Amino acid sequence: MIKSLDKVLQDPKLNIRALKALVENSFDSILITDATNRTRILYANKAFKKLTGYSPAEVLGKTPKILQGAATDKTVIARLSKTLSAGGRFEGKAINYKKDGTPFLMHWRVVPVKLGKDTSVWLAIQRETSSI
Repeated sequence: MIKSLDKVLQDPKLNIRALKALVENSFDSILITDATNRTRILYANKAFKKLTGYSPAEVLGKTPKILQGAATDKTVIARLSKTLSAGGRFEGKAINYKKDGTPFLMHWRVVPVKLGKDTSVWLAIQRETSSI
């Protein structure tokens, strides 16, 4: 029998611990940003450093725009901005840049985390991909 995550994690303490373990041990890079127009990074997992070369401590308080550069597709970024402004979910691919300047193709998904009707934070799941 398949249960929903809510049913499996009914105990709030277990819920938080399980989700924390998931985020911290994910193979994918995970960022949490605030839901303001500045989208400051509040959290980055260890996989973010493996993907980008930036340690979590280096990016806290900064914007994910630090990964963008000359070859980053402006139309994808505009679509991201429009989607987030409307409170929606985004998925896309774009060339980003590692800390050492190496370009890479990143596939990412951004989802709102809402309390009631308001988005509290944005959760971004990112990975390097080899195809557009």
